[in-house]
Amino acid sequence: MKRSYIRYTFLLTTLFLLTSCVISAKDGATSAFTAEKTTAKGKYEFCQDYNGYYSNGKRKVSKKDLREITIGAVNLLEVDGRKNGGISVKGENRGDILIRACVRAWGDSEADATVALNNTRIETSGVVKAENSDEMAKYSVSYQILVPNQTNLKLMAKNGGISINSVNGSLQFETKNGGVSLKDVGGSVKGMTKNGGVSVRLTGSSFQGNGLDVETKNGGVSLKLPSNYAADIETGTVNGGFKSDFAELKVKKDENGRWYRPKKVSASINGGGAKIRVVTTNGGVSIKSSE
Repeated sequence: MKRSYIRYTFLLTTLFLLTSCVISAKDGATSAFTAEKTTAKGKYEFCQDYNGYYSNGKRKVSKKDLREITIGAVNLLEVDGRKNGGISVKGENRGDILIRACVRAWGDSEADATVALNNTRIETSGVVKAENSDEMAKYSVSYQILVPNQTNLKLMAKNGGISINSVNGSLQFETKNGGVSLKDVGGSVKGMTKNGGVSVRLTGSSFQGNGLDVETKNGGVSLKLPSNYAADIETGTVNGGFKSDFAELKVKKDENGRWYRPKKVSASINGGGAKIRVVTTNGGVSIKSSE
């Protein structure tokens, strides 16, 4: 029962970040995470309704509550997704921070789910995190946060993806089971996931900051950047395909036309610049020109 619950809540809390990371043996095409997932009925909306789930053949009742909290801008925003929860952060031209927390709870009855929901509170003093007075309560909290463009971040999750868009600063993050999506970030960026794909999309002509260092153990990596982007790129994989639109970032093959293992590339493009490191151990690598 516990295993079924964890599996289900993981799927729920990462839906707002997850898109599949399908890697074919033929071309090494890679998947990654995006801010939304398209479903048969359209685009997934943050904190949309669900009808519960089944555990050991018994249906569980689900309740949810979307809570919005505004706090003043801080030098460092720390968010802990706890056991189950994804984190999405987007930078804007604003002077405060808007925290949107989707709280979900489950129980054998509507009353049980309601109690678990009402006992879950969002702490914003110091580290943003969820607390529940009942250690056995079944709940998850996913975050959608709007911050000033210049904000330092420290994000932690266990079962949930992490997404950062249009933020410049010291950006640190880590998740164990979830994908990572980075778009238009700058500053000093460092993070990792153990089980999940990585998607990095950069714009402009060069990286604004010290550099970017992201890795995954089990998952494909996708790097997209303009053809005139100036940077020192390091990427590679031990077990997985490799595909690149950039001549400087192609893996060498042996005399039999087979890739060397591990497949690693380290090269400067367009004169070089800040170091961009995106690597995986088990998964494909895709490097594409965004133009």
